[in-house]
Amino acid sequence: MSKLRPLHDRVIVKRLEEERVSAGGIVIPDSATEKQTRGKVIAAGEGRILEDGKVRPMSVKAGETVLFGKYAGQEIKIDGEELVFLKEDDIVAVIEG
Repeated sequence: MSKLRPLHDRVIVKRLEEERVSAGGIVIPDSATEKQTRGKVIAAGEGRILEDGKVRPMSVKAGETVLFGKYAGQEIKIDGEELVFLKEDDIVAVIEG
C-alpha cells in the first residue's frame, strides 16, 4: 500500500469487517448490510492548527479502533483497499480493550 500521511486534523481509517452470518446461521448478503461505523486508524495527522498558530495534538493514533458517524468522511480506494478519510471531529469514540 502507498504511504499516506494525512494533514492537520485528518485521519485515515479502514472499516472493520462486519459479521456476515446472523445468530441463526443465515448468511447476510452485502446489499442487506449497512456500512460498518467501526474502523482501525491507519494514519493520523499532527493535529489541528489553532487560531494562535499552535497545534493541538490528535486524540487518536494509528492502530486504535474508533467509532465514527454513519455518513462521515470520504471513501477512497487506494491500491485496491477501501479507506475512509475523516476529520478528527467525525470520530465519536475510541474503543479500548
